[in-house]
Amino acid sequence: MRIKGALQIEGYFTVRHMRGDKILSEETIHNTTTNAGFKEIAGLINEQSSGGFKWLGLDNSGTAAAAADTALASEITTAGLSRVSATCSKVTTTVAGDTAQLLKTFTATATKAVRGVGVFDTASSGVLAARTTFAAKNMETNDTLQVTYKMKVA
Repeated sequence: MRIKGALQIEGYFTVRHMRGDKILSEETIHNTTTNAGFKEIAGLINEQSSGGFKWLGLDNSGTAAAAADTALASEITTAGLSRVSATCSKVTTTVAGDTAQLLKTFTATATKAVRGVGVFDTASSGVLAARTTFAAKNMETNDTLQVTYKMKVA
C-alpha cells in the first residue's frame, strides 16, 4: 500500500561485465538500503549530514546483503577494482530529475572474482548506504565492469 504523500526510495544496480567488445553478462538488481544509509539520507534532507553518496566499492563475497550491514563483507582493494568516486548525475525516471545516478567503469589489472557492490559516502570506511550481491563476475586482466547505480526518490 502506498500512502499519498509518502516519500519512497528505490535503488538498483546495473552491472555489465565485458571482455573486449563482448558483453559477458549484464543484469539489473535491486539493492538493500542499509539502516545507516536511511539515517544518513534523512540527515541530508535537513542538513544534519554533509556530503553525499558517490563512492562505489566492489565485493568479493557473496554474503547476502542485509539492512544491518555497515561494510561490504570482503571489499576488493586490489587489481584495479578498489573503491572509487563515480560520475554523479540526476536522471529522469518518472519526474524530471527524480533519480540520483552513479556511473563507473572498472578495469581489472589482474584476475579477480567480483560478487557484489556497495555505495559509500567516503573513499574509505564511511557509511554504506546500499549494497547488493550477484553471481560471480570472473574478471580477467583488462576486463571491464560497468556499474550504474540509480536511487529513485518518489
